[in-house]
Amino acid sequence: MVVQIDKPPAHEKSKQVHSSVTEKLTDPGWAWSAYQPDAQRPWTLAQAGHLYRRAAFGATWDQLQQALSDGPQRTLDKLLRPQADIAAFNRAYDEYSSGTGSADGLRAWWLRRMILTPHPLLEKMTLFWHSHFATNITKVKSARMTRQYIQLLRSQALNSFRAMLKGISCDPAMLIWLGAEANRKARPNENFARTLMESFTLGPGNYKEKDVQEAARAFTGWFVLRSKLRYIPREHDGNIKQILGQKGNFTGDDVIRIVLEQHATAETLVRKLYRRLICETQEPNAKLISPLAKSFAKDYDILKLAEKMLRSNLFFSAAAYRRRIKSPVEFALGIVKPLEAVISTTQLAQDLADLGQNLYEPPTVKGWTGGRHWINSSTMVGRHNLALALLQGSAPYGDKLNPWTVAKKHGCSTSESATGFLLDLFVQGDLEPDVRDNLLKPAGAPVDAGGDDSAGTVRRFAHVVVTLPEFNLA
Repeated sequence: MVVQIDKPPAHEKSKQVHSSVTEKLTDPGWAWSAYQPDAQRPWTLAQAGHLYRRAAFGATWDQLQQALSDGPQRTLDKLLRPQADIAAFNRAYDEYSSGTGSADGLRAWWLRRMILTPHPLLEKMTLFWHSHFATNITKVKSARMTRQYIQLLRSQALNSFRAMLKGISCDPAMLIWLGAEANRKARPNENFARTLMESFTLGPGNYKEKDVQEAARAFTGWFVLRSKLRYIPREHDGNIKQILGQKGNFTGDDVIRIVLEQHATAETLVRKLYRRLICETQEPNAKLISPLAKSFAKDYDILKLAEKMLRSNLFFSAAAYRRRIKSPVEFALGIVKPLEAVISTTQLAQDLADLGQNLYEPPTVKGWTGGRHWINSSTMVGRHNLALALLQGSAPYGDKLNPWTVAKKHGCSTSESATGFLLDLFVQGDLEPDVRDNLLKPAGAPVDAGGDDSAGTVRRFAHVVVTLPEFNLA
């Protein structure tokens, strides 16, 4: 299977983007204004599906239909600020996870949380920051510390990047993972300071080696002892340091302040979130990024930045539609969520690890590379096999996911009507006409009139749909 992410989406092909519209895509005033449906850019099932792929893990049929009725802005209101008691949900799951003493248990717990959460955008952003602030439980060797680290990310995933960065600088799991659990005055440990500048904030080329060395001195005195962060005053270097053009008797808190004052930090973070929420196939120009970076630098409010992107004309344009490859987690939950069931997340965690996304074990300090790196001949076979395992109605996932049952629930009485329903459910019917026709004709996917094998026919068809190149795109 070839996953093509460079051609226009099918629903845009009939009205190719004119040069004037192309120019708008790079105009910040138009690009970041809120999308308002009109005759040229209507609010459709395809647009609703696009929103739920980016701001959630897919949608049920009822959610898609409600979104069509509500329109984009009201739908976004619910995704950004759901009315459910999120705090109560988080407390219940945090209490449950407190008894989880293994990496496997934590992985299963988090996946179940992703499936059931009333605030899917929060979990997606927590997963995003888990890759940005990567730690690996294999080196940390503590489920408790890893759980605390993820709870820190979740608490700020849609809140303050400033607060999250400050918390990360004091997080035992992070310091152990980076080999920065001991920072003595006589021998400053540069590991955290280097990663802070290289990966967490400024980005390559925006600092000098001397900045790293001086920042390491500012963080001296901090140790992880018996799994807890401790400060030993006599081990702190209290002399003057010079970091990124500023001079003073700096501490670690000052380093956090200084790096956040640099324009490069806000720009680097905005570009990274752009790749996650808007498009990963084309790098945005500086003119497009500049107003968002300037606004973000004022308060580092993540929710405000995400909201600006998700409400925008650019987000709902052809330039963003199906311009990301789903991660393994997004691929799997994109099957599970629409079919309205909960499955064995212990098994799912292992299957996702086999596809390259082992939760709590990103491969490097830079997290998962993502994009085209998710796709190769081996992982595409793996996705095909995982989809089959989820949908076949037998071990290891049992009959939890039954597309025929879901189709009947929503008014389908024959397998023929169910196949059309599944196309709309999983890809919002947005396929090239010849692909759609081939799928729906008997030679492409046999259908019957609701006979004894209706369930089997619908399962097989569902598997065909979720292994289409289009389904692998977010």
